[in-house]
Amino acid sequence: MTFPNNLLPEAITWLLLGATVITAFIQPRYWLHLLVITFASALYFNNVNFVGVLAISAGLIVSALAKEAKGKWKVACHCLVVMWCLALVLHLIPGFNNLLVLDKVITGPESIPFTLYLNLDKPMIFFGLLLLVPTMLGKRNILSSKQISILAISFILLPVVPLVLSLVKPELSVPSWWWVFALNNLLFTCVAEEALFRGYIQRLLTQRFNPLVGIGIASLLFGAAHFAGGPLFIVVASLASLLYGLTYYWSGKLSYAIAIHFGFNMVHLLFFTYPLANNI
Repeated sequence: MTFPNNLLPEAITWLLLGATVITAFIQPRYWLHLLVITFASALYFNNVNFVGVLAISAGLIVSALAKEAKGKWKVACHCLVVMWCLALVLHLIPGFNNLLVLDKVITGPESIPFTLYLNLDKPMIFFGLLLLVPTMLGKRNILSSKQISILAISFILLPVVPLVLSLVKPELSVPSWWWVFALNNLLFTCVAEEALFRGYIQRLLTQRFNPLVGIGIASLLFGAAHFAGGPLFIVVASLASLLYGLTYYWSGKLSYAIAIHFGFNMVHLLFFTYPLANNI
């Protein structure tokens, strides 16, 4: 795969966005400053227009206000933020010009074509929810040897499920664009999805009810979000989500759930047909 000659100038926006995500984990005081610089770059390179900037600004402001709101106003703010997140996931907010970097590429002869965009809208979920729930990044708990064993065995067995269901086939491949996939998947896809399903939904339901309800409902919703892959893909995504949810609950760290999520996706890419086998 040869990338367009103009990829590097436009990719500056996503390099800044990646730096902003990393900063949110290691130096939380400074990520908002970097986000402003990111959107200045996005405006310059026409990755977003002022409508998109206003929509993101509005969502971030409501998220920040919700943290201090009380009673019905707090509920209303949370509802607005959730609707904002869903609009970002579905790319319903106008004004974004996401960058196409891979167009119908394949990892191997048994895989179906795969297209990849660098999205600027969906990663904003992470920042909005971080303002809404600043504690969602968590504090590290010491995992017991039993917990580590359960997580490790589950991670090893999880790729077997789509194989048994004939969703994928074994296919060892290291495509030339693996690093683009890895950076995008880790910093933009996994971070946004784990912030929504673990940092917000699972955490909220666990606090209000119990861990079983929190992890269970978050996992079912995560699976349902992958409906485009079909019913069996929903099952696989739900089971994977149980692993991510247990990781977050036991470790207390969102970054651990992100790492497990990213690790599973990379195993899928490198060792199996990606995203699905071409004969299903």
